[in-house]
Amino acid sequence: QVQLVESGGGLVQSGGSLRLSCAASGTIFSILNMGWYRQVPGKPRELVASITSDSTNYADSVKGRFTISGDNAKNTVYLQMNSLKPDDTAVYYCNADVRTTSWRTTSFNYWGQGTQVTVSS
Repeated sequence: QVQLVESGGGLVQSGGSLRLSCAASGTIFSILNMGWYRQVPGKPRELVASITSDSTNYADSVKGRFTISGDNAKNTVYLQMNSLKPDDTAVYYCNADVRTTSWRTTSFNYWGQGTQVTVSS
C-alpha cells in the first residue's frame, strides 16, 4: 500500500505564494509520475501540473506562476505557487502512479487526502 500525505495549504492574499508538498510512503519500487490536481465544489477535478523523470506539464491557467519539482530520494513532489489568484482557490490533491514491485510492470494510481488552498481578493 502507498500513502500520499500533502501539506502546505492555507489562506493567502491575492498575489501571494504558497508551497505544497506531497510525500509518498509505503511499498514503493518506483514512482512513474506525480502530479497535482485541484477541485472546487460542483466542478470536476482538473490537472494543475505533473512531473516525470524527464518532463513537466502544466495547465494553461497556471503556466508561468506555478512550478512543480520533485525529490526522488524523498519520494516527494512540490508545487510552488506564486502570484496566486482567487480563481486558484480549491482543494489540491496529490496523485501518483507507483510501481510497487520490481517484477511486475503494472503501476497503481494513488491519491492524497487533499489540502485546502484559499486565495482572498
